[in-house]
Amino acid sequence: MLDIQPWLIRFALPSETEYLTELALRSKAYWGYSEEFINACRQGFTVDLNYIEQNPTFVLENKELIIGFYSLEHLSENEVELGFLFIEPSEIGKGYGRKLIMHAKQQGQNLGYRRIIIQSDPNAEQFYLNVGGTRIGTKKYANIPNREFPLLQIDLHEIHL
Repeated sequence: MLDIQPWLIRFALPSETEYLTELALRSKAYWGYSEEFINACRQGFTVDLNYIEQNPTFVLENKELIIGFYSLEHLSENEVELGFLFIEPSEIGKGYGRKLIMHAKQQGQNLGYRRIIIQSDPNAEQFYLNVGGTRIGTKKYANIPNREFPLLQIDLHEIHL
């Protein structure tokens, strides 16, 4: 019997940018952050046409509904940053994040990078550790005083896809 997957990962479309921005904010709010905090995040979580033209951005859809998305941002010859990775709150914990990060690893390797750098929400750090990340430090939020987030990396030359 064939294993037919109801989900697929594809490039984001220009018509989806506003939806992806709102998905990112809904996903961030899942962790119980205040409305004020989410509003402070809006600028940094905005996905627009320029962004998806400059950074490979992929959506995971299940039965034609967008479940989540991620993007990769070029840092250097060897490093790419995981710009976004967000899942619809009702779908968190169902394995979609793992599907996206595995796809991101494959894309990173295909593009010739050696590492993926991740600026993680503190609540998502364990997820990234579970999918091969290593904590390399912390970084202060640019627009939110007195907050730091975990900085992680995934070594792509050590994975086998």
